[in-house]
Amino acid sequence: MARSFLFLLGSARPDGNSESLARAAAEQLGPGVEQTWLDLARLPLADYVDARHAEGNAERGTTGPADEAEAALHRATLAATDIVVVSPLYWYSVSSYAKRYLDYWSKWLSTPDPEFKAKMAGRTLWGVTAMAHRQEEVARPLVLTLHHTAAYMGMRFGGVLLGNGTRPGQVLADERAAARAKTFFAGEAPLARFPYEDA
Repeated sequence: MARSFLFLLGSARPDGNSESLARAAAEQLGPGVEQTWLDLARLPLADYVDARHAEGNAERGTTGPADEAEAALHRATLAATDIVVVSPLYWYSVSSYAKRYLDYWSKWLSTPDPEFKAKMAGRTLWGVTAMAHRQEEVARPLVLTLHHTAAYMGMRFGGVLLGNGTRPGQVLADERAAARAKTFFAGEAPLARFPYEDA
């Protein structure tokens, strides 16, 4: 199956450092690799409401996504072999836009597609993030959020490409991040597993 990348931009500002780093990594993908870029901050997506156990939800669950923005996001997610969450480090985890996207996965597990989890299994989840800290260990909560999401869904996890930068464009001066971007998407990512599964 040909690889198809979905890049989900989760920054609160356009053309941010995380996006710049992601585009640097994406430049290394071959010409035959499809790329789709969606800006979650500018997608008119309603805040997620967990109605899975609300009365009458079974009837509402047959109607599918609530609006076209959600439907488009759902289709783009299922069309991709590789999903890349591009988010700055906000309070040591993903941005609210990126988290809202992942929250919608909770809905999609039952509505509109009960087979969503099975369809996502075997695909690869990646992360790209820029942060003000130079100590990369502070991004561990973000890394674990994405890793554990992949593990729950039976996906592969390619890791998180980390870069340092605050002002727009500053991440491009991070030589270590630039070097890692050149090979970040190369090779096959391992299947994500919860730590207790290897115990």
